[in-house]
Amino acid sequence: MTKEELLELYNLELNKLLEIASQNLSNNVEFCSIVNARNGKCSQDCKYCAQSSHYRTNIETYPLITETEVIKAAKDAKNNHATRFAVVTSGKTPAEEDFDKVLTLINAVNKIDGLKSCASIGILNDEMAKKLVDTGLKRFHHNINTCRSYYPQVCTTHKWEDRLNTCKLVKKYGMELCCGVILGMGETVEQRIEMALELAEIQPESIPVNILMPIKDTPFENYYDRINEENILRTLAIFKIANPKSVLRFCGGRMRLSDENQKLALKTCVEGILIGNYLTTVGKNPRDDFNTVKNLDKNLVKL
Repeated sequence: MTKEELLELYNLELNKLLEIASQNLSNNVEFCSIVNARNGKCSQDCKYCAQSSHYRTNIETYPLITETEVIKAAKDAKNNHATRFAVVTSGKTPAEEDFDKVLTLINAVNKIDGLKSCASIGILNDEMAKKLVDTGLKRFHHNINTCRSYYPQVCTTHKWEDRLNTCKLVKKYGMELCCGVILGMGETVEQRIEMALELAEIQPESIPVNILMPIKDTPFENYYDRINEENILRTLAIFKIANPKSVLRFCGGRMRLSDENQKLALKTCVEGILIGNYLTTVGKNPRDDFNTVKNLDKNLVKL
């Protein structure tokens, strides 16, 4: 679809737009979960991020956690009905001294029946991508975060194209790709349409949608009012229409939507949920998500 066609759909009456989006929806909901395996001290200046060393956010920082801690978190996720589990680390690209340790953590997840391994460890090169495949990684997560035209307003220490190149590497080596965005960082409606179209070109299996939760002492700390609930729903619908084969996934910041609107999204355009807590913000109780899926008469994905 063209940008003009999607913009016309975006401006339809909301219920009509959601009805169109629902035509691409399965009755399945997939749970995934993450572990924040290394926190803080990131060299990049992403203006939304509590982990950037450019800002004094006073978050707890720590080096790579142990295999025992990862296994415990993975088993807890499985007990909460997650079928995918991601090892997530801060930083632009995996540190050489940590990369082999990360591979060990991924291998530990692979040994747990009923879980598929994921990782989000930054910008990759060919050698790293090949080693991840050889370790048995099923899916790699790397967001574009926003559209190409707005990216310089979000980050200056690397380029949007650097993120795209990592997505291409993931595809090149046969891994599944999880690639999404953060809404509410000051982008225009037209730029949200651009995101939808850029994701359609990338063709990720999963599109995680985050909604900015402004962090004190970051440049975006006062950006809470840059998007409202109706426009979040409209954007979710457009993403699903433009990417009918991708699983649209609720991630960080979804509690900015009321319970009613979270359920409406699950009825019309969202097929995945990142359960539990996120990297530096608190999530929803997984039991509440389980009950919501059950009450909506949705099928919870199982391996």
